Amino acid sequence: MSDVRQAVASVPVWYHTMELAPGVVTPGWFDLRPIVERLPWPDVAGRRCLDIGTYDGYFAFELERRGAAEVVAVDIDDHDKWDWPPDVRAEGGERLALLAGPEKGRGFQIARDALGSRVERRPLSVYDLDPADVGTFDVVVCGTLLLHLRDPLRALEAVRTVCRGQFLSAEQIDLRLSALHPRTPIAELNGSGALCQWWEPNAAGHRRMLFAAGFAIERAPRPYCVPFGTAHPRLRGVVARRDALLQRLLTGGTGVPHSAVLAHPRV
Repeated sequence: MSDVRQAVASVPVWYHTMELAPGVVTPGWFDLRPIVERLPWPDVAGRRCLDIGTYDGYFAFELERRGAAEVVAVDIDDHDKWDWPPDVRAEGGERLALLAGPEKGRGFQIARDALGSRVERRPLSVYDLDPADVGTFDVVVCGTLLLHLRDPLRALEAVRTVCRGQFLSAEQIDLRLSALHPRTPIAELNGSGALCQWWEPNAAGHRRMLFAAGFAIERAPRPYCVPFGTAHPRLRGVVARRDALLQRLLTGGTGVPHSAVLAHPRV
């Protein structure tokens, strides 16, 4: 137990909040545990599954917990390989390494060892997914990644090539645009700053992105909020209070607004 605690403490930044042993919880920036059952999960038991942009591995380990026969988790292996916007491209990777540590994937490995997991992690960008390299999968999961990609449709088309079954896409959305334009696909372009945020769609925009990449929508529950974890900087001020009120009204919770969609490749 003490070894797990020491290993958890050695990671400068945890993205995911996970219980790795009784009483040992990672100090993540985001806590998916309260909302995981709100996602439109397909049956993964006995199936080959892929988790894209795994980071600390929350969804990969959840797939395994739900009975997947095999889970492959992919993520880039270098902070410099993020889709950094031009205004921070020169120093973005270096700054992130100073914050999160130079060894990308260390949190995943610590979690994998502590959980006794058999998930295979591969250093691979979503853009480079190729069935000739990784094969195809019965279930593919991708969480909160499209926001950080300059070319989300290119990424989704790559996902389409390795998905032979169902695709669960859970992405950050603009809740205000979702409320104002519930049926019109809209996305706000950022493309600036160290948060590496590019496109933030409304819920309809998220669904249209999947359609445009060759997927058919099966289920799309109402939006929800991913709660902040203990390590996330506290948000204060009038704007933060206003956003929290809107989130409670539209999703029943607070944090980061998301939309989850279950889809499958169109024939």
